[in-house]
Amino acid sequence: LDEEGSLYIFKEDHIIEFDGQMAADVLVEFLLDLMEDPVEIINNKLELQGFDHVEEEMKLIGYFKGEDSEHYKAFEEAAEHFQPYIKFFATFDKGVAKKLALKMNEVDFYEPFMDDPVRIPEKPYTEEELIEFVNQHKRATLRKLRPEDMFETWEDDMDGIHIVAFAEEDDPGLDEEGSLYIFKEDHIIEFDGQMAADVLVEFLLDLMEDPVEIINNKLELQGFDHVEEEMKLIGYFKGEDSEHYKAFEEAAEHFQPYIKFFATFDKGVAKKLALKMNEVDFYEPFMDDPVRIPEKPYTEEELIEFVNQHKRATLRKLRPEDMFETWEDDMDGIHIVAFAEEDDPDGFEFLETVKQVAKDNTNNPDLSIVWIDPDDFPLLVTYWEKTFKIDLFKPQIGVVNVTDADSIWMDISDDDDLPTPEELEDWIEDVLAGKINTEDDDVDEDEDNDDDDDDNDDD
Repeated sequence: LDEEGSLYIFKEDHIIEFDGQMAADVLVEFLLDLMEDPVEIINNKLELQGFDHVEEEMKLIGYFKGEDSEHYKAFEEAAEHFQPYIKFFATFDKGVAKKLALKMNEVDFYEPFMDDPVRIPEKPYTEEELIEFVNQHKRATLRKLRPEDMFETWEDDMDGIHIVAFAEEDDPGLDEEGSLYIFKEDHIIEFDGQMAADVLVEFLLDLMEDPVEIINNKLELQGFDHVEEEMKLIGYFKGEDSEHYKAFEEAAEHFQPYIKFFATFDKGVAKKLALKMNEVDFYEPFMDDPVRIPEKPYTEEELIEFVNQHKRATLRKLRPEDMFETWEDDMDGIHIVAFAEEDDPDGFEFLETVKQVAKDNTNNPDLSIVWIDPDDFPLLVTYWEKTFKIDLFKPQIGVVNVTDADSIWMDISDDDDLPTPEELEDWIEDVLAGKINTEDDDVDEDEDNDDDDDDNDDD
């Protein structure tokens, strides 16, 4: 999406830059649109239906006395300024104006894909006032990248960021369809989370923060210590101008906002962390002790490689903002999944047991447990209960086949007798050894079905 060269069209007193894809069909279509009248007249209610169907483009419509009206002429001259990128419509018909709730010389402005217009205030308007209003409002909430103005759209970013959606639908379970990308400076970040407005907004706010959070003193270090559920790194550097800090910062941009990067330039903080100059510690989620990244100082590439090699944590929480990335990172087609509500007493107790087992086995590369708090996914609880045939009002841990969603679950029949760390560790060892797997469940069901058939034969 880098533009090379420029092409201009001179039409009367206007110079129009073609800001689209350099393809013959696109350019011809652009020129044909440019040869049309700058304002399309809506003569009756039937033609108004065509106006209503213009959904993907920005458009304005005004009601005027006639083509000789000075206010219409100002509207027409403003239209020539934006032709053919923005559509201008006008009507001289009272019935059409009534249908649009427009009074004489009023103009409505429509964003793409929006049903309700914005009424331009303080009519009648001069050409300059209309142009100013459109320029202030032409960055739409949702806009389609079109071949005829793709570069203009792309260059109109938000502080170096674009949110790009390639599709719109998601499966109600954990199957991802479509993609949404954010372009930030030189980085392309895929949003791999739940398609919900609050999740996406929180993700974007995190993305707009600095990629590295600076810890200036021991008090701020307490906040760092409380970041338990997320993967994090912290390094000690001479200052922001240090080449080693810059490499750390560039690596942080690569993983932002999914993995948290922290740095300190303070000797007292570094001493508290037992960090020497240019050293970096890597923390898995829920782990108290970090892994010291070897062979400092590091290049950007070395830091990225280390994180990629270690980012499948022993215990990781399924989060709305990266749920698909986590789910797709399975272990030979399976996940060990623990359901527990952290705010529930039984859920909290069970989760502490899971954490203890994870800490005791953090060096086992074959172990990765996905913790899901049902409270984080209220719309998926019914789906999971039906698919996995479990009750999520109590803690559960099981093995899930990511291909067919087949599963087998640890027997926790007594709510008052949750498994001990030793019992849970024994169960996990059986899972990793292949003694417990989803195929066993299929065999049991087949045997039950065979018994039913034998009973029917006896009848």
